[in-house]
Amino acid sequence: MSVLWLVLLAGVSTFFLGVFVWAIIQHFLTVEIPSTLKHPAKLRFLHCMLLYLITLGNILEKLRICSIPRFLQFVQDLILIRKNSNVAVTDMHFGTVPVRLFKPKEASSKYRRDTYHGLGSFLAHETDSLVLLVGYRKLPDYHHPVPFKDCLNATIYFLKNLEILGVDPSRVVLCGDSLGGWAVATVTQVLTSMPNLPRIQTQVLIYPILHFINFQLPSYQQNKNVPFLTRDMLLMCVCKYLAIDLSWTDAMSTGAVIPLDKWKKYRKWLSYDNIPRRFWRQDTQPEVLGPFNEAAYLETKHVWNAEISPLLADDKIIAQLPKTFLVSCEHDVLRDDALLYKRRLEDQGIPVSWYHAEDGFHACINLFDKQPFSFPCSMKVTNAVARYIKDMC
Repeated sequence: MSVLWLVLLAGVSTFFLGVFVWAIIQHFLTVEIPSTLKHPAKLRFLHCMLLYLITLGNILEKLRICSIPRFLQFVQDLILIRKNSNVAVTDMHFGTVPVRLFKPKEASSKYRRDTYHGLGSFLAHETDSLVLLVGYRKLPDYHHPVPFKDCLNATIYFLKNLEILGVDPSRVVLCGDSLGGWAVATVTQVLTSMPNLPRIQTQVLIYPILHFINFQLPSYQQNKNVPFLTRDMLLMCVCKYLAIDLSWTDAMSTGAVIPLDKWKKYRKWLSYDNIPRRFWRQDTQPEVLGPFNEAAYLETKHVWNAEISPLLADDKIIAQLPKTFLVSCEHDVLRDDALLYKRRLEDQGIPVSWYHAEDGFHACINLFDKQPFSFPCSMKVTNAVARYIKDMC
């Protein structure tokens, strides 16, 4: 019996080692590390670990044991988050939506597990503010519009109960990164049609995704293979979130899903003509729409809704938006989304502050407190956000 256990242990160990070697090979075959990125070895290691976990998740998904998102969530839940003695943490519900409140200068009773726990705690302490994290429902069980509605409903509940929570109605800030930045942008736009609620003072969008249409922008070309968000990974996530079959990713990346009449109407907001020339490179290819694929368009046409692509909102809505702080990272496929939105807001007279991390990459803010895996850009972006919120409030 002991021999069988040893054989089983050796087989399992060989399997996991083989998967890890495969992840390393995939990394070096497909990933580009820009020369200006600091600590490239650290970034390579972290990306190899991410590929390793994704590969394991993919194997489990194919075996119908669990999906990739569920497996990654399981791994995340294994990570203990340090408590901050200067911040009190309370888990509660706004209606049916779970939320987490961070209140400065009181002790937290226990450890919590959440990717954004450290950031929420840091912002609460540094800005002397009440910080709310929304536990919106996620993949694989929920697709759009469920996460959006959870964020909207939680925000409305929050705004209706500011007095109970001890929050000044004139100092409310909405903040989010990546898909969370998209949620902030869409929720803030919807709130412009609800004048009876307290007005949002400012929105903070950290490398947000603001449209799901033009994947040929310079940043999508220049950073298509840069960790932690490659263009292929972004397209996969977009399709899963919007319940689009993955077979349409090629048509989406080449622009074959874009009808000519819609491109003529929205090019003024979507084209890389609006990207400052300093972000172009000599090898940047011009935007060329692939041969129009009507079937692909019919499967993806909901991306033209402003609720999904807030960059396409009408001017009258954009003109009602609050002051905005935009964060972009040089080595991020979503860099140009922020630049396009900056132009849209400024054209409508909205005050915009902008922080650009020259050595930054997607998701860098999540590593600001993850020593020894933090990067200089991680802390710079975090401090920039905290400083802006503190100055505004």
